[in-house]
Amino acid sequence: MDRYRHTLEQALKQLKLDLNETQVERLLAYHQLLVKWNKAYNLTAVRDPQEMISRHLVDSLSILPWIGSGRLLDVGSGPGLPGIPLAICRPDLDVTTLDSNGKKTRFQQQVRIELGLDNLTVINGRVEQVEAAPFDMIVSRAFASISDMLTLSGHLAAPSGVFLAMKGLYPEAELEQIPAGFSLQDVHRLNLPDTDGERHLLILGRI
Repeated sequence: MDRYRHTLEQALKQLKLDLNETQVERLLAYHQLLVKWNKAYNLTAVRDPQEMISRHLVDSLSILPWIGSGRLLDVGSGPGLPGIPLAICRPDLDVTTLDSNGKKTRFQQQVRIELGLDNLTVINGRVEQVEAAPFDMIVSRAFASISDMLTLSGHLAAPSGVFLAMKGLYPEAELEQIPAGFSLQDVHRLNLPDTDGERHLLILGRI
């Protein structure tokens, strides 16, 4: 556990994120649950617990500086990434995670209960069939192409809502396929510690 704590705390320093002790403890507790459940339920292809810290937790936390206020929806959340780390670090934020895989949403519900995350709502379902109050932010880490993300989840965004697409290499081809009525508002290169390859955050909205 100390090794994982050290890795996480060093990464937080490099990302210039100032979290309190309770938040760090909860992130490590989530990591521990992910490692435990992954052995039985295959929640993520990343098997190495050390790698989970950098590839899942730190990657999710890297977008914290661009998370505003209000209601956030994490589409195609898988085992709760980035939604659960964001909910842990932003208790003021109303976070909803959505995934069609029952095993993954059951895991998320267990995390919600064990960590006492009152600001987290978990939905098991397909995004195009979900009806919910409008969200101020919709984030996707590994859900779909930008075009599919906007088309499938557009009905869940508030009129002034933004879409936060987490990508690897700058997705030029995907950006050429943006549906009518949407535009790219901002791009941020994410400098992640201990991570090979590029990571980008693309912020999109309605025109």
